[in-house]
Amino acid sequence: MKDYKVCKASHSVKTGAEGFTLIELLVVLVIIGILAGYVGPRIMGHPDDAKRTMAGAQMGSLETALESYRLDNGSYPSTEQGLQALIEAPTSGKSASKWREGGYMKKRKVPADPWGRAYVYLSPGTHSDFDIISYGADGESGGEGADADINNWETE
Repeated sequence: MKDYKVCKASHSVKTGAEGFTLIELLVVLVIIGILAGYVGPRIMGHPDDAKRTMAGAQMGSLETALESYRLDNGSYPSTEQGLQALIEAPTSGKSASKWREGGYMKKRKVPADPWGRAYVYLSPGTHSDFDIISYGADGESGGEGADADINNWETE
């Protein structure tokens, strides 16, 4: 049999050991909480503005698709054909003899406005060759603030 020696490890205890006390950690957590409560709403507190900006961007995309449609077919889809003519060749109204295979929308889908409703499309429009309208948060014509209409002739 082999003999084993037992060694005792020596540990030294430091006074003033480094680390944070519970009080220091609580103070830091309170400061972080105050900052999050102040900064968070300022960053995330404008969902209606974000939706209105998104509607403007979607209208820009629809305008580009409508321009491509017009270049291929000589005119914009009629109000009756609607924005659906951007993803499916129209079967009624003026023929789209040079309709592009695959359509004019990248995902072969006409987006709904940010509130989940279809855009209103008029061609010919009352303000330009075509009008695209989202009725905003309330879904009704007119309104103010978040409920105000978003129109392609007023967006940049």
